Amino acid sequence: MLSSGMLRGLWEFRGFILSSVKREFQSKYRNSLLGALWMVINPLAMILVYTVIFSQVMSAKLPGIDSTFSYSIYLCAGILTWGFFAEITGRAQNMFLEQANLLKKLSFPRLCLPVIVVVNASLNFSIIFILFTLFLLLSDNFPGWSFIALVPVLAIQTVFAIGLGMSLGVLNVFFRDVGQLFGVVLQFWFWLTPIIYPITILPERFRPMMSLNPMAQLVEAYQNILVSNQWPDWNGLLPVALLAILLCTLGAHLFRKHSGEMVDEL
Repeated sequence: MLSSGMLRGLWEFRGFILSSVKREFQSKYRNSLLGALWMVINPLAMILVYTVIFSQVMSAKLPGIDSTFSYSIYLCAGILTWGFFAEITGRAQNMFLEQANLLKKLSFPRLCLPVIVVVNASLNFSIIFILFTLFLLLSDNFPGWSFIALVPVLAIQTVFAIGLGMSLGVLNVFFRDVGQLFGVVLQFWFWLTPIIYPITILPERFRPMMSLNPMAQLVEAYQNILVSNQWPDWNGLLPVALLAILLCTLGAHLFRKHSGEMVDEL
């Protein structure tokens, strides 16, 4: 997907990428008393609300889950990884608009922008997920060897998210409604993905439709690993991986084709 020239350009501008990541991270929490703690507080608050509201209703219907504590782990498996996806796509669809001045004034590999988005989101996600992993270890709920399967699943999700975000980012330069519309779509997408509920509570006729939702496949893989200590269904993830590669190819094609026009539109 990436040529040797592209990779060489990214390596030559590694200082620019790292300084951009550092600057964004610092500016996000500047003049904040709690600083980076907010990236932990926000998802934990969401998990607490869902746990309090849904645990008594949902826990009895989750296969193998019979306690509020276990349901909280089930929620974390979906909400934390969904947040990672939402941050990459949300940032990527606006990255060309947000960096308009940079694109007009400086000459650098434009591929640096999606890389900066992914590194920033990965840094935020790593902090909270490491804390979640420590929680699993201390509470004696660590899943075991299946934990290593998170690496390829996260890789598939990252490629899928940046491919989708980059494609939307190019379209958003020319059609500003794209960003607004995707924000609405993302909200529906969350509730149409079995994050706070199991797919088993859906009527039988609707369950096959979940196979059309790539995030449902990914979230199910995370839940199998972190809650049930099971290896993911790799056959089920193969179409998602192919879609991720297709979206990245599409995003790169759209950018190469319209890069000149984009600068004029910014």
